Amino acid sequence: MKSRSLSRINRKIPSPDEALIRRLARFRYHLRRFLRFSEKAARTAGVTPQQHQLLLGVAGHTGRGWANIGELAEFLQERHNAVVGLVDRAVRSGLVRKEPSERDRRFVCVHLTARGAALLGRLSQLHRGEAERLAPLLLAASGTPSRPPESKRRGKAANSES
Repeated sequence: MKSRSLSRINRKIPSPDEALIRRLARFRYHLRRFLRFSEKAARTAGVTPQQHQLLLGVAGHTGRGWANIGELAEFLQERHNAVVGLVDRAVRSGLVRKEPSERDRRFVCVHLTARGAALLGRLSQLHRGEAERLAPLLLAASGTPSRPPESKRRGKAANSES
């Protein structure tokens, strides 16, 4: 009797698009591989993955080269008070410095220190290679056709003209 009721329930559930599910599974797999690479690279460089993400947010999120706590909370998708703690630990580690905003003293502007900028530069170079390696796999998994980087396209065009 149970098997009959289960088969009726299963018939009511629309069958998923298997190709979509496979693409999403591959996309998630390759994304997680990149994140695992990033976590390991940060730890090898002597910082936590969260500190690395903080450095990225400070340097690049706003386009100004610095960010306030609210902007960093949005970038990191964390609560404001959790980001305050992360920033305070990064200050003690010499990665960032805090300055009160000139316009509104209630806001704190977070800037990279020379040490934080150098560390971010090294990590960014490592990540660039891994991102370039995984980008075609992520694009293929998302169903988007991949294109080679601009420099490789130009190189092929130049070689074919010879």
